[in-house]
Amino acid sequence: MPLSPLEHDRRYGELDQVIRAYAGQPADDTPDKASEALTAYLRHTWHSRPWALAVAERQLREYADNPPGRLRLRLGEFYAVPDVGLPEAKIQQWLYCLADHIKHSVEEGEVPPPTTPATHWEWHARFPELGQFLGGWFSQDMPDEFDGHDAATDDYRASTDPQLVARLTGELHELLALDLDESDYTLAVAELGMEVDPPAPYSPSGWLALIADRLTSPGADYGTSVQES
Repeated sequence: MPLSPLEHDRRYGELDQVIRAYAGQPADDTPDKASEALTAYLRHTWHSRPWALAVAERQLREYADNPPGRLRLRLGEFYAVPDVGLPEAKIQQWLYCLADHIKHSVEEGEVPPPTTPATHWEWHARFPELGQFLGGWFSQDMPDEFDGHDAATDDYRASTDPQLVARLTGELHELLALDLDESDYTLAVAELGMEVDPPAPYSPSGWLALIADRLTSPGADYGTSVQES
C-alpha cells in the first residue's frame, strides 16, 4: 500500500530534504569531508530549523539500517532514493556517511557560517517566495502572457496574499544585502527561475531593488518609468 503523505513525512520527510539538496550536485561525500551539497543543507538548516538536524540523522540511519527491497519500492511502501549518481551498492554506505557528518556537526557544534547560497537547492530554500515570483511570473513565457515586467509584477501583487507579498519584499532586501557582484546577481535570478532579462536599462540588482520599491508603494511605477517594448 503506498505511503500516505503523513506517513511519508513522519518516516522520510527530512531524509527527503537532505536528498533534494543534491539536485545537480555530486554525491562526493567522504568520511573526512562533507560534499558541497551536504554543507549547503547543514548551513541552511542550522540557521533556519536546527531541530531538524537530529531528525535527519535518525531518518538517514534508520533507512540505511533497513533498506527496502525492490517489491516494497514498487508498491510505494518505502521512500525511493532518487538517482544521485552512485551505484546502488554504495547508497547504503553513503547514507551512513551523511548521518555521521550530521551527527558530528550537531555534537561538536560545527555550524557552517552564513554565506551566499552555493547550490540550486540552497537558493530556493533560502529564498522560496522569490523563487515562486521569478519562476512563476518571469519564465520564458512572460512576454506572451504580459505586456512587460511591470504588468507581470502587478499581476503577482494582485493575485498573491499580502503576507506572501511582504515575504517576497523581505527576501528581496535580504538578497540585495548580500552585496554581490552583478554577475552573481545574474546567476542568482537564473537559479531562482528567471528566464527573461531585466528591462533595459536595469541590471539584475537594480531591477530587484525597483521591484522591492514597487511592492511597498501601492500604485507606484518603477522609480523612473521605463517604456518596455
